[in-house]
Amino acid sequence: MMMKTVDVEKIIVLFAVLMCSVMTSFAQSRHKRRLARVDSVLQERRKKTPVYDTTYIVRPDYKLTMKLRANLSGNGIHSHGTVKGIYTKADLHTSNKQTFSVAAIYQGVAAGIALNPAKIFGHYHDYELNLNLYSSQISFDASFQRSKSLSGDIERGSDFHLESGYADMKVFNLAAYYAFNYRHFSYSAAFTQSQIQRRSAGSWLAGLAFQGGYIQNSDDCPASLPDLYLRVRHLGIGGGYGYNLVLGKKWMFHLSALPTMVVLNYNKFVINGERQSAQPMKLNLILNERFSVVHNFSSRYFFSVTGVVSNSLFDDNLLTVKQVKWRVRTALGMRL
Repeated sequence: MMMKTVDVEKIIVLFAVLMCSVMTSFAQSRHKRRLARVDSVLQERRKKTPVYDTTYIVRPDYKLTMKLRANLSGNGIHSHGTVKGIYTKADLHTSNKQTFSVAAIYQGVAAGIALNPAKIFGHYHDYELNLNLYSSQISFDASFQRSKSLSGDIERGSDFHLESGYADMKVFNLAAYYAFNYRHFSYSAAFTQSQIQRRSAGSWLAGLAFQGGYIQNSDDCPASLPDLYLRVRHLGIGGGYGYNLVLGKKWMFHLSALPTMVVLNYNKFVINGERQSAQPMKLNLILNERFSVVHNFSSRYFFSVTGVVSNSLFDDNLLTVKQVKWRVRTALGMRL
């Protein structure tokens, strides 16, 4: 009787092992089918992209690109003018943001994760989100920043220093480009390295830029300081030019600029509860610039430095306001 019980137990154990093996095999097979389906969709997506001249642009021989990146970004605001008969000047800036990230690009689709050491140790309290898309024809850069670290010197009758934490700021920037010579000129080669520029080429650009946000006193701001509130929304349309310079098989340099004239704007400026009257605008401009340097050690390994700068200039009969939002990124990449 005991032998039969043991045999039954062995059969149950063997059956369980076989079922686990079958389920594992089935799961792996299903996982492979899903990956194959995703890979097929991405390949079809890339086939539908506009055709480019392979004499100038080629795709890497590898599907996957991995990157280690270091990022540095900041924001500065400078203004001067006469408001209600009092000369006013301000030079303000946020804390610079430093992050390290790992990114992967597979079949032209990118994802990444970033680490901010200063935020981990409690030295950085702002929030910033960047989203970028670079394709053959259309590219855009978008950034959102929420900051409590805005600080600097303000002159209004007398000088005082705006301490970090006294003001709340939220800013959203968007720049979108259309490259006319997309068959020969590649933004992806300069900024994501998902393509390779083989010969030098440039392109005229058309695009738009949007900038919106506000600055106001925080709850921690002393009552002795003026109660300020500034809200802006600007939409600009314009054109520019970009160029990829290829030197040999190892170096590529990119430079582009897109100035836009603001065609729609909304400004609200309030001091101590009193709204300032809008003045005729003499100049209302948003200028977006980009640069990139790419060095290919081989067909698999490369190093890059990229930068994106958004400048805005608003000048009316009373006040001139300049803002500079920038980000610089270095990357060490490997193709697999």
